[in-house]
Amino acid sequence: MRFRWDWLRPVVTVPFVPTIGPVHPSVLTEDVFADTLTAATTDRFFLRYDKDIRWSESKDETVLVEDIVHRPRMTLIPTLSRRGGGTVKVHAYGATSETALAAFELTQKLCAVQDAGKGRVIRFLGPETLAGQGTRVQLKDFRAAPSPAPDGPVRAFGQWSPDVRGTFADFAREMAADGFGFLHEQMRAGRVGPVLVAVVNGRVAGAIGPMEIRPDAIGAAQLMPQYFGVLPAHRGLGLGRLLWRAAMHWGQSNGAAYQLLQTEVGGSSDRLCQSEGLTSLGIVYSQAV
Repeated sequence: MRFRWDWLRPVVTVPFVPTIGPVHPSVLTEDVFADTLTAATTDRFFLRYDKDIRWSESKDETVLVEDIVHRPRMTLIPTLSRRGGGTVKVHAYGATSETALAAFELTQKLCAVQDAGKGRVIRFLGPETLAGQGTRVQLKDFRAAPSPAPDGPVRAFGQWSPDVRGTFADFAREMAADGFGFLHEQMRAGRVGPVLVAVVNGRVAGAIGPMEIRPDAIGAAQLMPQYFGVLPAHRGLGLGRLLWRAAMHWGQSNGAAYQLLQTEVGGSSDRLCQSEGLTSLGIVYSQAV
């Protein structure tokens, strides 16, 4: 099938593409959506600009091309992940009650057909929407203003002493729920870029990384999303902001044009990004079916 851009573009209120996630507004074209359909017919499902290509040799989530619903004022794009018991997601583009109902019905149908244990409807709210839940897509434009290096106890992991580096394992265990256990495994295997670390009293108290830049769908340099966290005992002391600013300084210094992030609405990272002047591109809301 082919998407009609005159049908799809008016209902895409957030620059979010199924299986890819947020994209820069300048990248939001018919071709990017079409690429996801092409990828669904391959063995690996990866597109060359897919951020997940850093972590795996094959893509877990793919578009269910034959089940797409595409018409004026409503487009439904379902995807399937076989991880765990299987998850169907229906990405609902369109603001009408008919769109919401059709998305829920399609999700229920595909969960049964695909024998998937979970189903979710993904909906999108524009940047002007006041929402109390969901994830906010935020844009950091490195061309808009300088990102100076912050003062404070933040350095690349490899620049700390062996004794300090040895405490990262404890940090990673305590922050495993935030992905740092997985990141530590990747670091030990030498498969990721630099990780920036904040140290207090000789022990790792916070980290952000890996710091990596990859080209997007039109070749612009994008700073990839990072794992980002501070130990509970050290929160509220400004370490998170120091880590964030150090990461932004690294990105700008290494030639990144921008970064896209997703932050939980109302959460600490959301408030930090808003206070640092990032641009909100809208809200992504996921509801279980």
